[in-house]
Amino acid sequence: MNGAPAIELIPQDRPAHRRRNAIFSILLSLAVITAVVLEMGGVNIPRLAAMVPANPAFWMVFAGYYLITPASEWYIFRRLWQIPPAGFLALLRKKVYNELLLGYLGEAYFYTWARRRVSLEAAPFGAVKDVAILSAMTGNAVTMALLIVAFPMLGATQLGLDTRMLTLSLGVILAISLFAMVFRRRVFSLARGELGMITQVHLARIVLSTVFLAVLWHLALPQVPLTWWLYLSTLRLLVSRLPLMPNKDLLFAGIAVVVLGHERDIGALMTLMAGLILATHLVLGAAIAINDLVNPEKRG
Repeated sequence: MNGAPAIELIPQDRPAHRRRNAIFSILLSLAVITAVVLEMGGVNIPRLAAMVPANPAFWMVFAGYYLITPASEWYIFRRLWQIPPAGFLALLRKKVYNELLLGYLGEAYFYTWARRRVSLEAAPFGAVKDVAILSAMTGNAVTMALLIVAFPMLGATQLGLDTRMLTLSLGVILAISLFAMVFRRRVFSLARGELGMITQVHLARIVLSTVFLAVLWHLALPQVPLTWWLYLSTLRLLVSRLPLMPNKDLLFAGIAVVVLGHERDIGALMTLMAGLILATHLVLGAAIAINDLVNPEKRG
């Protein structure tokens, strides 16, 4: 044994693994650039710029509204894994990938990022999965509570809502939530205390997002009292999460017109918000993709 030559053991899978990651990241960057180019045709930049309020507070609140999701997720994973500040940028990428390319593609990206960047005793898939599921479940719980409270008003014929569809939507949400609760031991991987923390953060995010949106609307149309915008922002949260309702954006715009009047102003406001959010997705997506292609050594 002492006379045998020393054998150097070299991992054989790492170069191939790195090559696959590099190819996947390049394809992802190219897909984002393609999505940006295709979506740019739907943004009327001059019209959008003319509609933006001159008040600087509008942009501050808009930044909070846009960043509240990655910020809340960073807090969650900071508590779970002690991820570095760079994790916020990874979660911002996750948001952009989900919005511009394909839902839950961002979760797949963040999973691979976490495996490379964070020292964990176990694979991070379970935590990423639990955070995503609890986000949906918390939203469903809020939707059920709002729907029960607002059901008599939403069923009014002047709002144009079908009571039967509202009832079916409530049934679907309730069934999904009950299924997750019954099989929670098989569905969730994290401990009960961690699941409770995640649920609380998601609930705070939903509340803050609703308030931010109401304040944005008020800054754009200050002649309408903030209390009315808070009321409509809550209704928008409810309508957006009803699973069986078609044309949700048009439905909410119709409700806003019935409640507030100002049909022309409401339409312009909905156009402004949709355009600003899409433009932000496009700017961030283009910046991320170009940076990845120009600096491949810093990719991921």
